[in-house]
Amino acid sequence: MPELGPSPLAAGHELPVDVARARVLASLRPITDRETLPLGRALGRVLAEPVISPIDVPAHDNSAMDGYAFRGADLASDRDTVLQPLADTVFAGAPTSPQVPPGHAVRIMTGAVMPVGLDTVVPIELCRVDAAGVHIAAGVLRPGENRRPQGEDLARGKPALAAGTVLGPAEMGLVASLGLSELAVLRRLKVALFSTGNELRTLGQPLDPGCIYDSNRYSLMAALQRLGVEVLDLGLVPDDPAALNATLDRAIAEADVVLTSGGVSMGDADYTRDLLAARGQVDFWKVAMRPGRPFAFGPLDGPGGRRAWLFALPGNPVAALVTYYVFAREALLVLSGATPRPLPGLRARSVAAIRKRPGRSEFQRGIVEPAEGGGWQVRLTGAQGAGILRSMAEANALVCLRHDQGSVAAGDEVEVWLFDGLR
Repeated sequence: MPELGPSPLAAGHELPVDVARARVLASLRPITDRETLPLGRALGRVLAEPVISPIDVPAHDNSAMDGYAFRGADLASDRDTVLQPLADTVFAGAPTSPQVPPGHAVRIMTGAVMPVGLDTVVPIELCRVDAAGVHIAAGVLRPGENRRPQGEDLARGKPALAAGTVLGPAEMGLVASLGLSELAVLRRLKVALFSTGNELRTLGQPLDPGCIYDSNRYSLMAALQRLGVEVLDLGLVPDDPAALNATLDRAIAEADVVLTSGGVSMGDADYTRDLLAARGQVDFWKVAMRPGRPFAFGPLDGPGGRRAWLFALPGNPVAALVTYYVFAREALLVLSGATPRPLPGLRARSVAAIRKRPGRSEFQRGIVEPAEGGGWQVRLTGAQGAGILRSMAEANALVCLRHDQGSVAAGDEVEVWLFDGLR
């Protein structure tokens, strides 16, 4: 495991978000275990090896339109073209096609194999058919149009999908078009999840004075499920060293990653921090961001020489989820063996001024909507406290204000991350 360096939290130094993200990603080693699955069960899984096309797709030159197929050389350049139609019609899936002599055309359906020697299709709507023949006006068509060449989509022996691809609906259809019924995929990354804190109560328990229900576990579990990882829910763990140690032992023994919320600040009751520090090369950081600030990351040692990666998030509900999006989401994709894609962001004009001081990154909750006159605009959801989860539910995006950025004036463009893209 690579060394993570000295702990900025202990030194009182705040790490910029970009620096902390780079340190996390540079430390990771993806899983390599693989299995073979039927295609119908492979949605969301990560390809363990490239998919090489065993066939040409399409397998033959075929028509892209319903119309008439003919030789492009028969098109006149300076006048209308008149072709003599055959009585036949070529349908998709037909085993044979007619011989079409020069100066003639044949009715053809979309997807049908192009008869030998023909290379052009005139769509029905661009021609006129009468007793004299098929009339094509000058200039409406060029030779070779509306024909899909053999191998246009994929050629035999060429890569269709790269290793590390996450299989979505389009990828599943592409594999099916190659006739492949099963795939080699990486096993699912397993993430152990638990919350810590004596003030927390599980759902269904009475809410004692001074206590709150554990919401972090459910928001983080949902975020993990969207990534397609396997989640081991270890529930709620009190601030008790023995209970925390036992939970960590199980988490490290059964999972690749340990994801926790709470217990990584400098509070007197945050036993989690001391226990984690004794179990490997865990680094405790103060990150220059809002919401969020305390964050712990590193390899954890467990029984039998087992190791797991730790991501310890802040305890405040919004801070926990934002810190997950900023640090854990992409890291978990890397550990899963997936080729991560950048978060789908866009630029939107801020409806109102936003106060911001340089020297930290801020992630505020916003609602992105179409702007009058075109483009996009964003407005904040109101109070931005780290414990106000309602404002996170009302938002459809995070407004991302970078480390060196200052206050935003109404009408200025800002970067936003759309929640629907945070998978």
